[in-house]
Amino acid sequence: MFDIQGTLVSLELVEKFFCCDLDTCLGACCIEGDAGAPLTQDERRKIEEILPDIWDDLLPRAQEEIKENGVAYLDPEGELVTQIIDGKNCVFTCYEPGGLCSCAIEKAYRAGKIDFRKPISCYLYPVRIKQFPTFTAVNYDRWKICKCAEVMGRKQGIRAYQFLKQPLIDRFGQEWYDELVANCELYIKQYLSD
Repeated sequence: MFDIQGTLVSLELVEKFFCCDLDTCLGACCIEGDAGAPLTQDERRKIEEILPDIWDDLLPRAQEEIKENGVAYLDPEGELVTQIIDGKNCVFTCYEPGGLCSCAIEKAYRAGKIDFRKPISCYLYPVRIKQFPTFTAVNYDRWKICKCAEVMGRKQGIRAYQFLKQPLIDRFGQEWYDELVANCELYIKQYLSD
């Protein structure tokens, strides 16, 4: 682990190669799993605020779920997460030609309709953040649906911390990221170089 400004960062962020391969996985992280994406209370409020801007891109079943139960719920561990339909699909999933899953929130952001990109837990994936009383854990989440991203990352020589540069900066700041890079580069030189 790296200890960076009160966060403990898993070495897997430097040891694992990662680069999303949407042509292969088709955005499966939006429609797989047993709970929605983790949210902060601020993110829940922001999603409620921008809901009219993304409403027409949502699936009819997702619109029904949101009308009945809201945009988020507490999962079995008591964590606030995005609402899901059919026991797994995020309500903000929309589909592109060829079956590619995309996020209605990010679609509106890219079109300049809103100023909120998507929940940070989605933007940071495959990193998961866990807050403890005295520190924050930054962990790499291994999931079989992302195997193709590990293969693509290795092929392109992109490590997880490099792929996640902007979301890590958005979450922790430039100074934190610069310190992470320095630690990763030293680790690579000492332990991963041939």
